[in-house]
Amino acid sequence: MTDEQRAKVFPAISDYALVSDCHSLALVARDGSIEWAVFHRFDGRPPFARILDRLMGGYFRIGPTDPGANVSRRYLPDTNVLETTFSTASGHVTLTDFMPTEAGPDDPGQARRPGPRHSLIRVLRGVRGQVDVHLDWRPRFSYGLTTPFTDLLDHDLAISTGGADALLLQSEVAPLAVDDAGAIEAHATIGAGDERVIVVSWSTPSRLETSRLPREAALAQLDGTVAFWQEWSRMTTYAGPYREAVVRSALTVKGLTDERTGAYIAAPTTSLPEEIGGERNWDYRYTWIRDSTTILAALVRLGHRYEARRFSEWLAHTTAGRASELQIMYGIGGERILTETELPHLSGYRGSRPVRIGNAAWNQTQLDTYGWLITAAWYMATHVRELGEQISPHMARFLRDVVETAIERFDEVDEGIWEVRGRSQHFLHSKLMMWLAVDVGIRLVARSLGADEVPGHWRAAGEAMRRRIETEGVDPVRGAFTQALGSPHLDAAALNVSLMGFLPDQDRRVLATIEAIDAELGVNGHIYRYRSNDGLAGDEGTFVFCTLWMVSALARSGQVDRARERLEMVLSHANDVGLLAEEIDPRSGQQLGNFPQAFSHVGIITAALDIEAAARGDTRPAFDR
Repeated sequence: MTDEQRAKVFPAISDYALVSDCHSLALVARDGSIEWAVFHRFDGRPPFARILDRLMGGYFRIGPTDPGANVSRRYLPDTNVLETTFSTASGHVTLTDFMPTEAGPDDPGQARRPGPRHSLIRVLRGVRGQVDVHLDWRPRFSYGLTTPFTDLLDHDLAISTGGADALLLQSEVAPLAVDDAGAIEAHATIGAGDERVIVVSWSTPSRLETSRLPREAALAQLDGTVAFWQEWSRMTTYAGPYREAVVRSALTVKGLTDERTGAYIAAPTTSLPEEIGGERNWDYRYTWIRDSTTILAALVRLGHRYEARRFSEWLAHTTAGRASELQIMYGIGGERILTETELPHLSGYRGSRPVRIGNAAWNQTQLDTYGWLITAAWYMATHVRELGEQISPHMARFLRDVVETAIERFDEVDEGIWEVRGRSQHFLHSKLMMWLAVDVGIRLVARSLGADEVPGHWRAAGEAMRRRIETEGVDPVRGAFTQALGSPHLDAAALNVSLMGFLPDQDRRVLATIEAIDAELGVNGHIYRYRSNDGLAGDEGTFVFCTLWMVSALARSGQVDRARERLEMVLSHANDVGLLAEEIDPRSGQQLGNFPQAFSHVGIITAALDIEAAARGDTRPAFDR
């Protein structure tokens, strides 16, 4: 196969599985190739990025030399430890991939923070017969710009360095052979009962330690990692019919949670396309207030209070300041400037360009953020800690400022929940969430200080907001809520009119909105976000989270059987280890967009919980439960 041919051979986006230690993460392809990994920060420089360029991206593969090997995969039960089984004519071998994780000293939900070395461990085990395996090590630092210098220290130990990154490879698949491009290869025959340990450690070059990790310690870390994830999974309170999918989704979200800061990232990848060959390729390795509030809500409802408490702490210090300075998104450390940059040297996934790092949406106006922030504060106050302990006087003043700012800015246009890059509008969802900021803000003040302390103009403002949304937000022909005030276009975000408690679930306008969105934005049961012009070329897939909003809306409106059917349809499109990307092509079933997507997995959790609640007659908004 020529280089040109190899450059076109991309696995499907759904071909990957995630491993994480809540500090670092990697994506592993079905053939045993690590094709995306970051070791120091979720939004850091990947030494392996082949998912974005087959030639320049870098990868680390361990697998059979037989290209016809059959592959099956699973996560070890209730963990983020991946086991891949390769079956050849001569035998079977398993490859176990994990990032060492153990409980911290203070809480069973806490992942211990790492030292200077961040590690990925791979364990090969022979199951039957004999299998010839090949190790292929080809890191490329700085998003493929830097070919490494590799130094062979011993037959089983090597260092690859490039710029600000260094990797130590310790391999019992040996001897290691280094070529002039800094790549390493090795071969071994694995027989039944054989066990080989491979350890990858990342560090900055100045802090690199070249000592080996004893194999006994590596295997003990495997046992400890399995124990950590299984103990965490046992804390998940949901016990309904979708428990397997809910636990997998919760584990995925936990794996996208940064232990050092408490921040949640939207996805672990950048620039996986919403349309193959298109330009809708974004960097999702950041923390959106909107996405994070939905994650906070889902984890609280599942009984995972530790992660909610940590995010509350992140939210308090990151949003400190004035409400006028509030952003829609931040870096995982609270960084505000997330400048978007294109990387023209990378071909992109299946030619989908540009490849971007950073996200220009950080500087957009999205007025729904006020409602999401206040809703997060409600969860913090009601479900995470006692009210007086959680909301400090400073935070209380800031939240009052948020409500006041939502009132003042209600008449402004914005870019909306979907971060359109076309013209600004009076997006209905933004208006709805600004109303929610006032509605929930009134409840927060009333609970903490008493009803007499609620500013009188807040109630009047909330009623005025409601009247405008009901008057201008409903299409007179369909009787359904639309994308923007006075617009004929539909938007799946209008489903939140019922989900956020603005109107009763059986209101005729709510029911009309459900049916109109299903009919006009739905294809084969999947739901598009919208179909109107957004200022970008090309198309996109249906949005998994929107389809799951539909599940929740159907359940809350009394259509529980229809909701179950729709949820099971979504689950049928998950990959072999239960993971979902951001979008799905509704005709081919192909997964699209960044992978795995927190929004999609939060949607599974929320939909399952909403079906359960609706079945017992509880259709209160989630934040009131």
